Amino acid sequence: MATSKHLLAAAALSALLIPLAHATPEEAARAQRWQALQEAIFGDRKVLDGTGVIQLDAPQRALDAALVPVGLQLTTQEPVKALYLVIDNNPSPLAAHVSFGPKADPRSMKLRVRVNEYTLMHAVAETQSGKLYMTEKFVKAAGGCSAPAGSDEKEALSDLGRMKLRLLGEFHPGQPLQAQLMVRHPNFNGMQMNQVTRYFTPPRFIKTTAVTYEGEKVFTLESDIAISTDPVFTFGFIPDRAGELKVAIRDSDDAAFEHSFDVPAATPSG
Repeated sequence: MATSKHLLAAAALSALLIPLAHATPEEAARAQRWQALQEAIFGDRKVLDGTGVIQLDAPQRALDAALVPVGLQLTTQEPVKALYLVIDNNPSPLAAHVSFGPKADPRSMKLRVRVNEYTLMHAVAETQSGKLYMTEKFVKAAGGCSAPAGSDEKEALSDLGRMKLRLLGEFHPGQPLQAQLMVRHPNFNGMQMNQVTRYFTPPRFIKTTAVTYEGEKVFTLESDIAISTDPVFTFGFIPDRAGELKVAIRDSDDAAFEHSFDVPAATPSG
């Protein structure tokens, strides 16, 4: 006699197979790819429809596959503790995992990524209660992971770790404020060929970006080879008073870069 657990599993499988039966081969392959990634990243946790919770902004057809702008917007009042950005067909699909702290305003975050081939992107929001909400978008872009970084290796590494910060609004104590962080780093991913030597450039990319305000966490971003050359991160934080925003970055060579910016007097500096 079937148990309720078995009946639920059968119902879930049927719900998956019915839409796939009417899908094109490409759509079915994308759905199966996401199902595999979902299980690899989240295990057996249920991922819910994110309509009304999270919005993923990305161009339908990217102008430059090595510099694809992505925006993650939260449209829910429920507290969110983390975001995941998955580029399904990239060599390393989990492009970014962002965990928020008490000084964060997580409602909007922007970054630039590399896209290797036409792919679905998935953005997943994790609430404080542990629920996962997902949205997706299909992006037409190809070749971004192997595209040259735009300069030779020596030049790209000459001012490694230099940072600039720009505030995108006026400072008011206790009010959310957007900031744009620019980091000089080639984010070599191991797939780019040196056009002179014809050898592949060894990978060297940012792995963690930790931002604090007056010693309290704003966010920590765990990233991989999908983040673009010279990354730009736009994020929100809540400064309750004038103070210091500190950025600490560590890359795959275990090199550390730190810089502090005065708020509200943050100006581009390096």
